Amino acid sequence: MTAARCTIESPVGPLTISAEDGAIAAVDFGAGGGPRPDTGVLAEAARQLTEYFAGERRAFALPLAPSGTPFRLRVWQAMQAIPYGQTRSYGDLARALDSAPRAIGGACGANPIPLVIPCHRVVGSGGALGGFSGGAGCDTKRQLLALERALPPTLPV
Repeated sequence: MTAARCTIESPVGPLTISAEDGAIAAVDFGAGGGPRPDTGVLAEAARQLTEYFAGERRAFALPLAPSGTPFRLRVWQAMQAIPYGQTRSYGDLARALDSAPRAIGGACGANPIPLVIPCHRVVGSGGALGGFSGGAGCDTKRQLLALERALPPTLPV
């Protein structure tokens, strides 16, 4: 197994991108990796994340290797289908996956590749923000939704 990490700066703070065997395995909030590489999957992930924050990218095209249970993998796949600038509720995903909203929330909180697997696009019912386990928590989620202009009207930036 070949593993590597790099850290990039972003509007929501430093992000550490981890790759294993040529696929992105994690994006963590905070510094902890080396410098941005010039080539390879880490360089491509850093480029795409930079484009995302600049408003130039709406979808990621990266090989992903999230580690999780079969259920969580299904939830993360469903989250990837939520278009840029849109949200779905925990209940919406629960109905689509024949599950419970609380289980969807657990999978969101365990997402190892936030932003690329857009757990920030999953919100509570009736316009509630819901939780977010990365960065500064709900403040980071608000920033990401505001970037995509997907902030529900009842939630202030």
